[in-house]
Amino acid sequence: MIPIVVVAGATASGKTALSIELAKRLSGEIVSCDSMQVYKGMDIGTAKPTKTEMQGIPHHMIDILEPSKNFSVADFCTMARTVISNIANRGKLPILTGGTGLYIDSLINNIDFAEETGKSEIRDKLFAIAENKGKDAVYEILLKIDPEYAKTVHPNNLKRVIRAIELYKTTGMTVTEHNLLPKTQIYESVYFCIDWDRETLYSRINKRVDQMIASGLENEARTLYDEYGRQNFTAFAGIGYKEFFDYFEGKKTLSEVIEEIKQGTRRYAKRQLSWFRRNDKIYWLKPDENMLENAIDIIKQELSI
Repeated sequence: MIPIVVVAGATASGKTALSIELAKRLSGEIVSCDSMQVYKGMDIGTAKPTKTEMQGIPHHMIDILEPSKNFSVADFCTMARTVISNIANRGKLPILTGGTGLYIDSLINNIDFAEETGKSEIRDKLFAIAENKGKDAVYEILLKIDPEYAKTVHPNNLKRVIRAIELYKTTGMTVTEHNLLPKTQIYESVYFCIDWDRETLYSRINKRVDQMIASGLENEARTLYDEYGRQNFTAFAGIGYKEFFDYFEGKKTLSEVIEEIKQGTRRYAKRQLSWFRRNDKIYWLKPDENMLENAIDIIKQELSI
């Protein structure tokens, strides 16, 4: 198995700085596990590390797509697995860094995304049924195909409902059956999060947003708005860009936008923490002067490197 280190956690918790120090000490390369940093031209709002901050450490899975391109967890896992193999083949330690918990967990647990390979015409027909007859009509189809899985999905979660039906129609396998397939572990991982108290974390988030504004986030968002408008891209699902659109159209003040970004980021951090705290294999690091050395000691013990 390939040994990997994961540095995850809430936004503004210091993941990037810690991962770079670990890479310097352990001959590592960094694989970004951030669903927004894959997009070009979205630098300030996604808190991409600058060349100076990278300190010569190679970073991967950053600036690989135009904002108009959609990107899924399946896309991420496919690309990241190749990147990790290449890093390991060079004799380097892959260090996964980011706050998108679904991406990280799907990757290190080697989740199979066969449901992503369905035919678009099936999807289109199901969306048409939802539009003409309502979401419940589509949900009834799933109930007949896979009642056990249907109990875990809300009828309003149309995307998941359709994906489950699509999997069955393209592979003959239900999600329930698919989830019972054995997953082959291909990585030996050690998983860290930085454990700030909530009040301090929220203060760090507010300061980071202020720094983003000072660094030109408004102009960065303006460039995207001028080129793409309000189009429903995956890239605009993140916090820090779409909030400006009402401001550009004269519907909100800049101060309202800034507060909205801060509030949205704090809520996002809360969701991130809830996600990561469900994982009992994570080492929670106290952000003190011993954090780096403590992490290195754990890595050496867990991965035998």
